[in-house]
Amino acid sequence: MKKPELLSRRSFLSAAAVAPLAAAGRNLWAAGRAIPIGLELYSVRHELQKNLMGTVTGVAKMGYQCVEFFAPYYDWTPGHAKQVRKQLDSLSVRCYSTHNGPVSFSAAGIGKAIQLNQILGSRFVVLAYPGNINTLDGWKGIADMLNNANTELARHGMHAGYHNHDAEWKPIDGQAPMEVLATNTDKSIMLQLDVGTCVAAGSNPVAWINSHPGRIRSLHLKDWSPKQGYRVLFGQGVAPWKKIFAAAETWGGVEYYLIEQEGSNDPEMKTAELCLKAYRKLHA
Repeated sequence: MKKPELLSRRSFLSAAAVAPLAAAGRNLWAAGRAIPIGLELYSVRHELQKNLMGTVTGVAKMGYQCVEFFAPYYDWTPGHAKQVRKQLDSLSVRCYSTHNGPVSFSAAGIGKAIQLNQILGSRFVVLAYPGNINTLDGWKGIADMLNNANTELARHGMHAGYHNHDAEWKPIDGQAPMEVLATNTDKSIMLQLDVGTCVAAGSNPVAWINSHPGRIRSLHLKDWSPKQGYRVLFGQGVAPWKKIFAAAETWGGVEYYLIEQEGSNDPEMKTAELCLKAYRKLHA
């Protein structure tokens, strides 16, 4: 992993500007509420395909407080979404965000995304994969798409979000696409940080959080190691979790965490349980 970059003067001033907001967030959680820990349900995707309600119930019994549904949810009918919401409510589990493809941000598709996310109680409609974008102008186009969708989502009490993979950290003409997105999108748009892909690409997640205060409202707690890649369990890779948590809760504006595991040597549900136990030890 690269050495941590020093914050620029501009970044420092930006951080100082949102310090009252960050402090307010800390005070909110300090008033008896811990930051919710959830599961990105892609972690248990095969179990979810076999039995959605049973899998969500099993995840809740482990102690997860929220879940994030990934792109296939968009094919649900409103009636099915209501059944899922009823199950979530019975388990006292929240759905703060969903993962989406570009269709959810299009003029033709955003209406359905809004309807389903309203039913689920989501606050963020997150773009998880924009397609194969290989130019800076292409990434600026994605930023425009997010801004346009965010305007419509805000009318319904929601905001857009963007979830990074490793490609967003690889420079094009000397500039990282992730920085293009951050610079060219409205500050109300969440930059959902996938820690594992950030680390795997050689970027510094702590420096990124510190230089984009208030925008890292959720993080995917996925680890990475040179030998095992993303199959390494949470807490057993090279991500500096203590520093990441400190940055997220001081400057990032984190509202909830989501564990994500792409696979491991254990079954999916067992893996989710092991990761939650590891999180509780690391974040104690």
